[in-house]
Amino acid sequence: MNKQQSSGLIIAILSVVAGLLVGGVVMLVFGYSPIQNYSNHFNGAFGDIYSIGETLRNATPLILTALGFSIASKAGFFNIGGSGQLLVGWFGAIVFALHFKNLPGILLILGAILAGMLLGGFWSWLAGFLRAYFGTSEVITTIMLNYIALYFVNFAIKRWLAPKGSDSSANIVPKASLRTPFLEQITNHSTFHWGFFIALVLVIVMWWYLKRSKTGFEIKAVGLNEQAARYAGMNTKQTIMWAMLLSGLLAGLAGAVDGLGNYQNISVSNALPDIGFNGMAVALLANGHPIGIIFAAILFSALQIGGLSISVYSTTPTEIVNIVIASIIFFVGVRFLFEQLLNHRLLKKHALMKERLEK
Repeated sequence: MNKQQSSGLIIAILSVVAGLLVGGVVMLVFGYSPIQNYSNHFNGAFGDIYSIGETLRNATPLILTALGFSIASKAGFFNIGGSGQLLVGWFGAIVFALHFKNLPGILLILGAILAGMLLGGFWSWLAGFLRAYFGTSEVITTIMLNYIALYFVNFAIKRWLAPKGSDSSANIVPKASLRTPFLEQITNHSTFHWGFFIALVLVIVMWWYLKRSKTGFEIKAVGLNEQAARYAGMNTKQTIMWAMLLSGLLAGLAGAVDGLGNYQNISVSNALPDIGFNGMAVALLANGHPIGIIFAAILFSALQIGGLSISVYSTTPTEIVNIVIASIIFFVGVRFLFEQLLNHRLLKKHALMKERLEK
């Protein structure tokens, strides 16, 4: 682990600790016990095999959306469209699974996943194309595409998928599901599914891709200095579109595996899925490192799943979990403060050692 990675890990840990402390202070102010609530929180997320299964299942789309966001970030872009890309990916996977249900199980699952990935990738590629050829801010276009995705998917569900008088599509056939009796049995009938292992494989693939491949190097080069990359002979327009396409493919995959593994159908939504925005926070906490994203996603998932137990075992409202999560995101956002504190401590230590050597 190099110096930069060590610094990022320390800052991430400090951000989590600071967020938990803020949550604890808020609990004390309103008369709740932080120790009891955090204990209930931990038990709700990791207390038994069922809770672990639910925590890992909930972490799956967070890993994939965070991975997608980090790819765009390494190319120097802020892809805020993860929610829309996830939603169209979810829609594409369910449509394929419903309309080609006579296919053999493995082909049905692979086709549905591919359909979701392609739709998510196309949705993100649009923003990359506009950025590459017209200089349009990807922040603005991805935000706009989020709402186009939301209203288009809602319209399509009501018009083509949902029975009359319903807001949900039919359920997919069992052979299209990523859940299996084996995984349900070993996790005490949780909703844990094969999507988690797909996410782990993608983390390893993306880590290798960014570290070892030529196009991975070009993505990072464009992110560091687009003009210098162009001067070095790189096709920056192509790299921009490719990075955004990859980002959308991963977000679309997140929607596909969540739809096939967790929901088993798709319903009309009143708002964009939180997973896309939470994935951004996961990527920022992990400082964009693929392996770190796994642990950051499990942490966020544990906060969400464990938070459901707080109101069951005490009178503490579950909204307190949102305060903790928001506090962690806040401290990640002000990482400059932690960096300054670390640098000041290192400089002070270096000066002290120099003074001792001179003596």
